[in-house]
Amino acid sequence: MRRSIATVCISGTLDDKLTAAAAAGFDGIELFENDLVVSPWSPSEVRSRCADLGLSIDLYQPFRDFEAVGPSLLRRNLDRAARKFDVMASLGVDTVLVCSSVSPDSVDDDELAASQLAALADRAGERGMRIAYEALAWGRHVSTWDHSWRIVQLADHPALGLCLDSFHVLSREVSPDGIAGITPGKIFFLQLADAPHLRMDVLQWSRHHRLFPGQGAFDLPRFVELVLAAGYDGPLSLEVFNDVFRQADPARTAVDAMRSLTALEDRLGSRRLPPAPDLTGHAFTEFAVDGHSGPELRSALRGLGFAHTGQHRTKPVELWEQAACRIVLNSAVTHPGPAMISAFAVTSSDPLRSLARAEALSAPAHPNVREPGEAELAAITAPDGTSVFVTHPGDDWRSDFLPTGGTASGDAGLLTVDHLGLAQPFDHFDEAGLFYQSVLGLEHLATEEYAAPYGLMRSRAMSNPSRAVRLALTVAVLRRGEWAPAVADPQHVAFTTADIVATAAALTLPKLRIPDNYYDDLAARFALPDDFITTLSRHGILYDRDPSGSELLHLYTPVFGGRVFFEIIERRHGYDRSGEPNAPVRMAAQRHRRLTTSNHPYGTSQAVP
Repeated sequence: MRRSIATVCISGTLDDKLTAAAAAGFDGIELFENDLVVSPWSPSEVRSRCADLGLSIDLYQPFRDFEAVGPSLLRRNLDRAARKFDVMASLGVDTVLVCSSVSPDSVDDDELAASQLAALADRAGERGMRIAYEALAWGRHVSTWDHSWRIVQLADHPALGLCLDSFHVLSREVSPDGIAGITPGKIFFLQLADAPHLRMDVLQWSRHHRLFPGQGAFDLPRFVELVLAAGYDGPLSLEVFNDVFRQADPARTAVDAMRSLTALEDRLGSRRLPPAPDLTGHAFTEFAVDGHSGPELRSALRGLGFAHTGQHRTKPVELWEQAACRIVLNSAVTHPGPAMISAFAVTSSDPLRSLARAEALSAPAHPNVREPGEAELAAITAPDGTSVFVTHPGDDWRSDFLPTGGTASGDAGLLTVDHLGLAQPFDHFDEAGLFYQSVLGLEHLATEEYAAPYGLMRSRAMSNPSRAVRLALTVAVLRRGEWAPAVADPQHVAFTTADIVATAAALTLPKLRIPDNYYDDLAARFALPDDFITTLSRHGILYDRDPSGSELLHLYTPVFGGRVFFEIIERRHGYDRSGEPNAPVRMAAQRHRRLTTSNHPYGTSQAVP
């Protein structure tokens, strides 16, 4: 199917928007009237520019507040429409979006609305044009798709049909099921937007919180299937109002938009992507470190029971291991600063197919820089710049490291990597979620919000079906104010253990002090035995239990290298979340420790919130 994008989705001037849409591979655009009004180009020049870029203009929008008005206002509205038809003729576009009226001058009269829309369609039809009538979710009298369809049926005009917008349909209480029964050929245009489920004014919800398909909570595959069942054969077009997208890099936003449509079409079965292969685990996590953060992380890894087992043959890169947990410290940094997760690798049952899927989703892999004889690894670049390697479970990447003779004792009892915690830039949180879901084939498990010491935080947990690969993405819900400390977005690796109490006793690194108030509250909330609470408190272990009775026991380390920390997890009886209720406790404890004990060269302002 053809793919289109509304210019309102993208930031910049009209030329910025058109260039980005074409570069991302879109076939056409919806031209938002405001973008034309402020453009120095004439309509004919816009038409030429689109043609040069290989873009069609599929829709001109919006034409507002037309129907169900008195005779004098109708005449003015028809005159206004005639001028817009002239503009459309110069643009070379034959379909205009007419929104249901929000004007106080309109009346609640379906027959009047239908007759006036038919009069408008007469004038459009004479010029080879069409009217796509759309029910705004906040329309004064017409606010649901079924109501707009009744009016179109009453008008019974070949140049009058529907525009169906997934937001306006799915944000209202009317079921979309009946869409499949719309007369074939009467859906003139389809607009797609996702959104989170929010309890708020629908106009504000629409204007500020729309998302690209796959980034929200709407069931867009089913919605599109209903539209296609009604015989729709026009473009799949994105119309997304979003405050972040409208101030972000237009080229990047357009790629994100294209990825969302490609993934949606794959779910519909109309575009075949290479299926996401099974992921079998985390191969390694790489930290970029410098002369200050490197020693801190080495000391922390020793305290966790890791051993330095390998040194890279040609690069300043170290391999640290314990059981199936592997950490790589990379000192080849060009810009010194806090430690950071610069890369991670997952094992795939078919790495080549994983990479082919990534390329089809606008995330082509790039080869690693290597010397002759070294392992060839290809990396995908995540939205925050992290390199994601995909490798066979038995790949020989470890052969690039010369053995040091170090061996982990195993006393700490760490077994595998449970998940990675990756803080995301504010502007790219939703983009990152879509990236990992579509490219790696991860499932969205849950999105949680919680009050942290310096503001509201959002966490999104995702995993492959077997739970062998888990990620937890976090972001501050609002940009931080000037009062809050200059926080380097925290990142962490969580390891599994079969006995967290024994592991805690075996650790030799400093413990994170958890307040007694937390354990008093824990005892009250969960009615836990006193001796169990005492054990948890002694080792700084946090606890959570879900409604099914599944339990999570986990502990955290202090922050090392200005930005990173570690977590140890014991999951009991199938606990499937990430312990989000305890995140504010961890944040406050880490902040308190940094304020009272650290003289780190990056300063205490680098502590987690």
